Amino acid sequence: MNQDILDQVKRIHFIGIGGSGMCPLAEILHHEDFTLTGSDMNESDTLERIRSYGIPVAMGHRAENIGDAQLVVYTAAVKNDNPELLAAEEKGIPTVERSVMLGIVTRRYQNSIAVSGTHGKTTTTAMITQVCIDGGKDPSAIIGGKLPYIGGNGRVGKSHTMICEACEYVDTFLQLTPSISVILNIDADHLDYFGTLENIIKSFHQFSSQTGKALIINGDDPNCLKAVEGLENTTVLTFGMEPHNDYQAQGISDLPKACESFSLLKKGKKISEISLSVPGKHNIYNALAAAATADYLGIDPQTAADSLHRFTGVHRRFEILGQYGGITVADDFAHHPTELTATLTAASQMGFGAVWALFQPHTYSRTYLFLEDFAKALSIPEHVVLSQILAVRETNSYNIYAKDLADKIPNCVCLDTFEEMADYAITHAKPGDLILTLGGGDIYKCANLIVEKYQNLVKK
Repeated sequence: MNQDILDQVKRIHFIGIGGSGMCPLAEILHHEDFTLTGSDMNESDTLERIRSYGIPVAMGHRAENIGDAQLVVYTAAVKNDNPELLAAEEKGIPTVERSVMLGIVTRRYQNSIAVSGTHGKTTTTAMITQVCIDGGKDPSAIIGGKLPYIGGNGRVGKSHTMICEACEYVDTFLQLTPSISVILNIDADHLDYFGTLENIIKSFHQFSSQTGKALIINGDDPNCLKAVEGLENTTVLTFGMEPHNDYQAQGISDLPKACESFSLLKKGKKISEISLSVPGKHNIYNALAAAATADYLGIDPQTAADSLHRFTGVHRRFEILGQYGGITVADDFAHHPTELTATLTAASQMGFGAVWALFQPHTYSRTYLFLEDFAKALSIPEHVVLSQILAVRETNSYNIYAKDLADKIPNCVCLDTFEEMADYAITHAKPGDLILTLGGGDIYKCANLIVEKYQNLVKK
């Protein structure tokens, strides 16, 4: 796709405009005075936000929705036989997939910051966004989750700074050519596409080579170090807990509720004290990445530390939904064994009576390939309730079932519906316990159901 396409058009139609990656792109282009229209299948908060700008949104996909658009942007979820996509092709209107458009848009900013890694992208992108706002950088941002600080998952700033997530799945991040790239970690995931960890590292190497000014990477992660080997003309800055890093967390101390505080060292010299309000050791790495990025951008270290202390998390990242009769209900996006281990370890250290993990396995391939790792992670909490495996884009050619996982986990039950899972947790949880829903699919609906049931119990 021609980088200058946006200079040649005025009217753009978005298929799936309510998506978390589409909505912020639409906001940015709207504020750049493009005339937008959109369509979607489901009502959502993001659609309300889009309509508040005066952008018309049609419900359902029909050929006539594209109107007199000169360019059509579509999400990766849109199938080839989508009537709007077919209508655009029939009329000779150029079409562009969301990740390609993200690349085009980010190249319009002098300072584009892309946050990559197998785990922690959304939280770290949100942290960097909040720190950049507090540091006076007035950034634009595209975040994969809702950041309460900005009241959404996107922001339009007036500066040349833009922050976005760079997702490795099907190599979509190779559409980007950022000024600054953050690499949080590189782990075996999406093996249905990559096949091997080596192939994932190769993709991250290619992504790193497309970065213009600086790479800010996890120096404690051997795979990250491998990914940037042999790169020239790019500054590489490392962060981590080991002394060899450019930015190091030292003197880590647990705060109540499993939050951490630490001294931030730059080249061995202390530049700030950081006290986090989000739980889990994994968030130390996320905060280090944000602090290192802020320092590279010239933001005062104390300003960054204060901003990170005020950061309270992102939607679906250990999000506390409420307390009912002494029972805490929370929801988290964790769907890979590494993420589950980090989240459940943090939960187990927060002083709850017992942790009830309600997990929805996400894709047959991931469940099959990481079966033992999932079983190990899900052995951390006292109780586990599994749903059936969410197929997403796959068929069950692996002959794997949730029961295969359940059989390997102590105190685990496997249920068919969210209704059954919610009722089971409510019946068995005791005051002081935590009910935590986990997964990358629609398990959040189960969390909402639990909240709703507790609220109805209170009304009675």
